[in-house]
Parts: sequence; structure tokens; C-alpha cells
Amino acid sequence: MKPTVMLGIALIILGVIGLIVQGVSYTSREKVVDLGGLTVTADKQKTIPIPAILGGVALAGGVALVVMGARKST
Repeated sequence: MKPTVMLGIALIILGVIGLIVQGVSYTSREKVVDLGGLTVTADKQKTIPIPAILGGVALAGGVALVVMGARKST
């Protein structure tokens, strides 16, 4: 299998995942109060949004690479 086709398949997979997930959430622990031996922490959930257009562009680029890779071999 050619590298162009493999890269295209990877982009298709990432594009579909990007369209389905729409964002990545994670939890971070932050210090709220730090007074000598007393430490108070809070867990805060943050989200990194993944724009749908980014997933669509990755999907379209992957399809284009697969088609170009298939045309070169014939």
C-alpha cells in the first residue's frame, strides 16, 4: 500500500472522529488556597473544542489522497 493512500486513510479516520467527538474534555487540579500546611484544591473540567469544519477538511483531504493514490497505481 502506498504512503499516500495510508495517509489518506488516516486523515479519513481522524476526520470522522473529529466530526463525531466535537471536543476533548479534561480535568485539571488547581490550588485554590495555600496557607502553610493547609492546601485546598479544586478540580476544574475544561474542554478544547474541535471545529466541525476541521473534521470536514480532514475527511475531504483524506478522500482526495486516497483517490489520487489509487489513480497513480493504475
